[in-house]
Amino acid sequence: MDWISDPEVWTALATLLLLEIVLGVDNVVFISILAGKLPPEQQNRARQTGLLMAGGMRVLLLLAVGWIVTLKKELFEVFGVGFSGKELILLIGGAFLIYKATKEIHERLEGATHEARSTAKALTFRSVIVQVLLLDLVFSIDSVITAVGMTAYVGVMVTAVITAVVIMLFASKAIYGFVNQHPTVKMLALAFLLMIGMLLIAEGFGQKVPKGYMYSAIAFSLFVEGLNLRARARKTTPSEKVDLHEPYVEKHPGLTSAPR
Repeated sequence: MDWISDPEVWTALATLLLLEIVLGVDNVVFISILAGKLPPEQQNRARQTGLLMAGGMRVLLLLAVGWIVTLKKELFEVFGVGFSGKELILLIGGAFLIYKATKEIHERLEGATHEARSTAKALTFRSVIVQVLLLDLVFSIDSVITAVGMTAYVGVMVTAVITAVVIMLFASKAIYGFVNQHPTVKMLALAFLLMIGMLLIAEGFGQKVPKGYMYSAIAFSLFVEGLNLRARARKTTPSEKVDLHEPYVEKHPGLTSAPR
């Protein structure tokens, strides 16, 4: 328990907690898009179950941190480019995310065809959870490897994960409702997922892109969209009521109001 008095450990805990919260927001956005196709009575359960199971999976991966570290070892080369287990997972996860985001964007721009509507109806609670876990597996492996480089204490990593899950369980309802109530925000969220998928593909090919660039772009886009939402809200507010008596008063200056 000596780590409790170590300020470096607390710094690592705060950084890991922020990382896990960002990961949780990504999960909520993805869940919002998938669970929106479920019956209303299943949507909240899908959101909560997805977050809890994703958090549980991350804890299990942290307990198997020895195996996770071995994923960094190179397995083979293609045209001089080496690929490890981690990079293969990032490539598969990035391709999956690009496919899902592109499909959803296409449906919203072109309208759902008969085949797409049939697919949407076939979406089940179980399939939503499975897709959330598959995506979270990709994010988690990357975050676990990052966590190992920041601290050697597994307890600190697990604490960060559990705390982030609890925070996201309380905050996810507001995020979920906001994304689903505003079509433009939902489209922006899909664009974010598409960008994250492309980032995963780049990392899978060994091209390290600082995540700060991506999240700065996301923050700026959200700021601009917030201004757009406020402007639209002001335009839709009821205008001041017109005094129906005014024309009659102007024609009869001696009266203060029209006769009733």
